Amino acid sequence: MDFILKTIVEVLKGIPNTILISFIAMAVGLIVGTLFAIIRLANIPILSQLIIVYNSFIRSTPLIVQLFVLYYGLPTCLMFSNDHFHTHFNPDMFPPLFIACIGFSLHAIAYLSESMKGGLQSVDRSQVEAATTVGLSTLDTYRRIIIPQAFGYALPNIENQFIMLIKGTSLAFAVQVTEIMSVSHVIANEGYRFVPVYTVAAIFYWLLAIIIEYIFHKFEYKTTRHLSTNQ
Repeated sequence: MDFILKTIVEVLKGIPNTILISFIAMAVGLIVGTLFAIIRLANIPILSQLIIVYNSFIRSTPLIVQLFVLYYGLPTCLMFSNDHFHTHFNPDMFPPLFIACIGFSLHAIAYLSESMKGGLQSVDRSQVEAATTVGLSTLDTYRRIIIPQAFGYALPNIENQFIMLIKGTSLAFAVQVTEIMSVSHVIANEGYRFVPVYTVAAIFYWLLAIIIEYIFHKFEYKTTRHLSTNQ
């Protein structure tokens, strides 16, 4: 029992980074992903094709490979710049947590852009026409009418992506980030008690997912009521 309590206390120390990575990736993913979705629906030449290629690459390659590319690739690029362009970058200037946040954000963008694309396509076009009729600019139409409704339609997919990010942070230990999985890995290796330690870690991931589901379901209920009144 004492070992379990000690494990719980230690694993709790990894939760802040788990939440931080997930929230940053979700925020960046929603903002950039929405922009990507708008560009694709507008069918802007070259940019649309580049986004399609980006989404395909990110969605078709393992997240851990993407993290390794960033973790080892960024210092390599900085050293290349120092050697060939006489710059003075520190190859270790990017801490592991920063690299993890970048990696998970890039990953989230590809998935959330597809979710927001579906949400944008679900918005009734008659509302867009009405906004144009009353003199709203394109920016105001997107900001006040299209994007809020698209977010509501995409909310279930956004919730699933958030939970996937929470679970996916378990891979961040591979790039030296202290989070739930990395703390659990150290404790398990020290005490050779893998089953109880990883069970505690699994329970923490489960609890985080339950909290996220609860928050999103409350938000989804209010959003659904708002969308139904607008139809």
